[in-house]
Amino acid sequence: MKNAMNRTLLMVVAMLFAATSAFAQIETPRPSPSAKFTQTVGLTDVTLDYSRPGIKGRTIFGDLVPYGKIWRTGANAATKISFSKDVTLEGNKVPAGDYALYTIPGETEWTVMIYKDLGLGGNVARYDEKNELVRFKVSTKELPWPMETFTIGVGNISDKSATIDILWEKTYAAVKMEVDTDTQVMASIEQFSKNPMGSVGGQFAQAANYYYLNDKDLNKALKWMTKAIEINPNAFWNIQRKAEIQAKMKDYKAAIATAKKSLEVAKAAQNDFGYIASNEKLIEAWKTKL
Repeated sequence: MKNAMNRTLLMVVAMLFAATSAFAQIETPRPSPSAKFTQTVGLTDVTLDYSRPGIKGRTIFGDLVPYGKIWRTGANAATKISFSKDVTLEGNKVPAGDYALYTIPGETEWTVMIYKDLGLGGNVARYDEKNELVRFKVSTKELPWPMETFTIGVGNISDKSATIDILWEKTYAAVKMEVDTDTQVMASIEQFSKNPMGSVGGQFAQAANYYYLNDKDLNKALKWMTKAIEINPNAFWNIQRKAEIQAKMKDYKAAIATAKKSLEVAKAAQNDFGYIASNEKLIEAWKTKL
């Protein structure tokens, strides 16, 4: 009986020790912390998932990262890049999907490869050109200051393009990316215009704004904005945009009348968000066009 009790006691102590050990595991920072982010360009999401080593007093390019050899473009596994819609990289078409990003650094020029096999990871010794989707070259620039932590970002963003920026040590390489936002927007507007939800004034205003800002059919823009105002007559911002559409059509008399209506509605609102002043400026400017 005594032996049985001793065995039970030993088992309980062992279990407690194991549980304590599990909770007492040491955690330290990763040498190359991971990063993941998504940036929208136009209507396309670009997602980057990569690890970020530091310089840590080392010489990077030409030493730690040799020139002329395939690099996983980061630390640990290869950098992963994803596109929610088709894009163009430096003139090369890349379908929507998930890819690995490999590079071959050079002193003044890098080769960039979009790779279809995500399973390769950092094992560049098994790199197979047959799995490349596209390969192209980009020039590099020297940074005016050292970038301690390896960084990939998306910059110079517009509705139609951006750059995928790679920075480390004193080297900067940028890949130009283009997205076909206009085709995507026009398709959605076309679908909406064929079977519009009559109560959704914001949709009419959104379509009108896109046509106005992108120099498309102003007659359609005017028609849609007029409909948006019928649905929400207190939206003085839409009334002002209608005036701007009319002015762009060089109908300054109508534009002034519409801007005065926007001014009237804005004055009646609790907060005009600066539209009173902007309407007054537009009216004075358009008077000189009569």
